[in-house]
Amino acid sequence: MRTNLTLFLFFLSFSLFSQNATLQGVVTDLANDEPLLGVTVRAGGLGTATDINGQFKLQLPPGNYEVLFSYVGYENRKQTVRLVEGQTSTIVMGLGTVDNLLQQATVTAGKFEKPLGEVTVSLDVLRSRLIENVNSSQVDESLVKIPGVSIIDGQASIRGGAGFSYGAGTRVLILVDDIPALQVDAGFPNWADYPVENISQIEVLKGAASALYGSSAMNGIINIRTRFATDKPETDVAVFSQVWGNPDDERMKWWGDRDTGGILLPIETGYSFAHRRKEGKFDIVLGSYGLYRDSYNKNTYSRYMRVTPNIRYRVNDRLSLGLNTNFNFGRSGSFFTWANDTDGAYRPGSGSATSTLGRLRFTLDPSLQYFDRGGNRHKVLGRYFYVHNNNSDNQGNDSRMLYGEYQYQRPMDNIGLVATAGVVATYTTITAELYRGDYNTQNFAGYLQLDWKAFDRLNLSGGVRYERNILHSPEIIQVSATEFDTIPNGVSREGKPVYRIGANFQAARATFFRASWGQGYRYPTIAEKFIDTGFGIGRVAPNPRLVSETGWTAEVGVKQGFALGQWQGFFDLTAFISEYDAMMEFDLDKLFPAIVFKSKNVGDTRITGLEASVMGQGKVGNGTLFLLTGFTAIDPVYRLADGEVFDQSKYKTSVDKNVLKYRYRNMFKFDAEYAISDYSFGAAVQYNSEMEAVDAIFEVGIAGVQAFRQAYDKGFTVLDLRVSRKIGKHLKVSALCNNLLNEIYSVRPALLEGPRSYTLRLDWKM
Repeated sequence: MRTNLTLFLFFLSFSLFSQNATLQGVVTDLANDEPLLGVTVRAGGLGTATDINGQFKLQLPPGNYEVLFSYVGYENRKQTVRLVEGQTSTIVMGLGTVDNLLQQATVTAGKFEKPLGEVTVSLDVLRSRLIENVNSSQVDESLVKIPGVSIIDGQASIRGGAGFSYGAGTRVLILVDDIPALQVDAGFPNWADYPVENISQIEVLKGAASALYGSSAMNGIINIRTRFATDKPETDVAVFSQVWGNPDDERMKWWGDRDTGGILLPIETGYSFAHRRKEGKFDIVLGSYGLYRDSYNKNTYSRYMRVTPNIRYRVNDRLSLGLNTNFNFGRSGSFFTWANDTDGAYRPGSGSATSTLGRLRFTLDPSLQYFDRGGNRHKVLGRYFYVHNNNSDNQGNDSRMLYGEYQYQRPMDNIGLVATAGVVATYTTITAELYRGDYNTQNFAGYLQLDWKAFDRLNLSGGVRYERNILHSPEIIQVSATEFDTIPNGVSREGKPVYRIGANFQAARATFFRASWGQGYRYPTIAEKFIDTGFGIGRVAPNPRLVSETGWTAEVGVKQGFALGQWQGFFDLTAFISEYDAMMEFDLDKLFPAIVFKSKNVGDTRITGLEASVMGQGKVGNGTLFLLTGFTAIDPVYRLADGEVFDQSKYKTSVDKNVLKYRYRNMFKFDAEYAISDYSFGAAVQYNSEMEAVDAIFEVGIAGVQAFRQAYDKGFTVLDLRVSRKIGKHLKVSALCNNLLNEIYSVRPALLEGPRSYTLRLDWKM
């Protein structure tokens, strides 16, 4: 007994005084030697993640180990090491990006990086290469290449989730680096603000996402992710010019005669600039963009300049501070409806032209990110958004927004769980002739999302958010010349919870099945409730009694990866259904003695559909082929009560059948580019079926609308071509022809799209 006790004490003392070994190192991107933040490093059943400088450290017992390095969007790497007691071993590891598109990194679905194949919702990624190659002066010009996405008069719609909103009340939330970027009074995306000169990728989440991102994310999210500074300085400069030719119907042409406004040819010219570099602990990004445009639509023009200086300071390996800014100033003009469908097709109708005599918009976005010693991430995001529009016809507006968000994220690697929680506060002030008063709004929200990866194949996700909205407005609202409405004490309050769940199962190496259900919630914008202004064919009146809309989206889908030789990609098939209660849309309110529109809760709706898409890239022959294509089919209807017969007069629609207004039942998108040696050749096709239903007043109240819709009732197909050549290491020249077939078409009634155009672009990269 005494001997056993002595041996026990001996081994106990040995274990107490024995020392572990230290494994440390740094992980970088093989392509540019940049440190990688958040790489998972595992050895001997223990794990850690790299810090902001790509560094890691593990304490392990002496012995031989196989160290695994894994990171979303990069190939996994392994290395064997022998650790000696009391000594430190150092590994320098470089990771290369994966060719498999299903492994490309995305963040929008869960506020942390996750492979595209593993997300539980429909998510498409648009890379910067395509945005540059098609010479997009604004982000929305590239977004229409995403299957299921349409842009109608500046407002985005995903899978028919929105119609024509007259410039107010989007159901698709726009984010720039995870911060909401809609103009707060109208919920309108100012596309000219978003930095096409410095985009890394755009992620489009389809379906209700209010549980994680709040109001306005009812129909989906467009998240614009900008590029960061690199150790090796980068400078991108481009200049371009575009001209429009004559339409096939010569009667539509108004330019070329100085008596019609002095414009000999519709033209657009501009420049793009971006510089990224690191200086010590500072990351510096400077961007600028300028545009001068005289459009094919008479009295429609744009002159603006944007400057976007961004800076990040890495205090230490755990803490970083940032300040992103965006300044946009200029002026513009446009019109709402044409004069007629022939000689007035590109001319403004009476009273429909407006202009911005001067505008200034800017954002200041401070941020903080801190990783504590437990590996938890603390993130603080802020925004000050200032808008001043000096518009004609008493339509000026000023708004200011203060936004703050604290986010806490805890990765629990031992059980495969990531918990994300946060609180959000938004305060806005709005003064506008458009709304005839002063307003302020307050929004408070809290959210929680759990993402669990079980058995290395099953991804489960669930989230909840509570939204609280408070609106301060005038107590008495004039809704017509003789009518007034009252808001008690000028205060409106509302709060709602929203939920979402989703699952993704990896059935095989490149086969991923997913299913999700999410709620949507949208609080009316100031513009929808209180706008009071005139336009071409009548007046838009306020509706203080407008209430929030709610709804949900459910989908099932499968992503199947494939490889054809060295060309690889994936096929995605999705079936979906969306329902909206008390949907808000601008609707005809009165026809006599004057035409009056107002935003109303038009009823309950349902949209069902199917979507199939293919994305691929890789070697074909001696070159590289890039492909993005897809087809979307929807059935958008009003939900009628049992036994109810559709009443055309109730919904004031142009057709006597149950179909939502301003939707395309079928959409086909195709974009392909083949790069070989110094040359690149690209083609794009966009097909939209007929827009079956519009407001009846458009057909009877605006000259030529009914005749045009009858003449062009088969939808439209637009074909674009492009070619480019690299000259040496730094220069590239591109030539583009958009609307090659010179199609005459309209995305919404009484406003034609452009005829054939020609673009020349020169890029210089250092």
